[in-house]
Amino acid sequence: MKTISIVIPCYNEQEVLPELFKRLTSVTNAWEYNVEMICINDGSKDNTWQLLKQQADKDSRWKIISFSRNFGHQTAVSCGLTYTVGDAVFIIDADLQDPPEVLESFLNKWEDGFDVVYAIRKARKESIFKKFSYWAFYRVLSKLSDLKIPLDSGDFSLMDRKVVNVINALPERNRFVRGLRAWAGFKQVGLEYERQARFAGETKYPFKKLLKLASDGIISFSSTPLIISAYIGMIVSFLAFIGVIFAILQRIFSPFFISIGIGPIAGYSTTIMAIMFLGGIQLIFLGIIGMYLGRIYDEVKQRPNWVIDESINL
Repeated sequence: MKTISIVIPCYNEQEVLPELFKRLTSVTNAWEYNVEMICINDGSKDNTWQLLKQQADKDSRWKIISFSRNFGHQTAVSCGLTYTVGDAVFIIDADLQDPPEVLESFLNKWEDGFDVVYAIRKARKESIFKKFSYWAFYRVLSKLSDLKIPLDSGDFSLMDRKVVNVINALPERNRFVRGLRAWAGFKQVGLEYERQARFAGETKYPFKKLLKLASDGIISFSSTPLIISAYIGMIVSFLAFIGVIFAILQRIFSPFFISIGIGPIAGYSTTIMAIMFLGGIQLIFLGIIGMYLGRIYDEVKQRPNWVIDESINL
């Protein structure tokens, strides 16, 4: 009999876990597969770990891992993938925005021969700002990246064992799992679903974390920002050259420029141009280069992606 693994990252989810246990158990009990649920407690500060331990004691199919601190959602997902043994592996968030009841339709596509079945969000029950942010991010990433990453698709997906093995073998630390999933290739298909509102509790992805996720996606799968910076640098240099020509003409034809109200001011033009054009642009592009260098620095340190404090049923 085939085995299905379900990876569930958890961070401060005490309000939603009882309902998750109930619904996911109900769904999986109807399957003709062996099932394992791997929950990763990503440094929660509430009773998430205690609830996970209670569930693991009641049902050995629930295998749980607790990090020594918060390492982040993508790291928790990557850790869960590492410990799976299933022929196919689901990734699903604990907040029930991705309803467990749709998992069977993913399995049907997998049985039809698809190696990756990713969810496409056709509707979101979230704020207008958040909806727009996600919409803009996926389209900017699509334009910048050489890799075709499906629009409006998150981590919620099913992957065949061979795809999971490829992702697990990748050494990079700043992970963007949905991008790595697309990079791996194989036979992929999207499946539309309606993303639900969070069942309980507060979102664990505020704007700051969303911005970090977006930068991970763009920097990990595109060098376009560096290319854009080179082009803008050339444009700014050209504009600065035009400004120098204008300053020279002001000196040569000063009576004319004085008559129209833009006479030369000693040292003013060249100083302002240097500050506005070169200083600002240099700082922006140093920041872009710095982000890429920061990723290189993280890779060179070779620190482990996570530290496990405790695990049960693994």
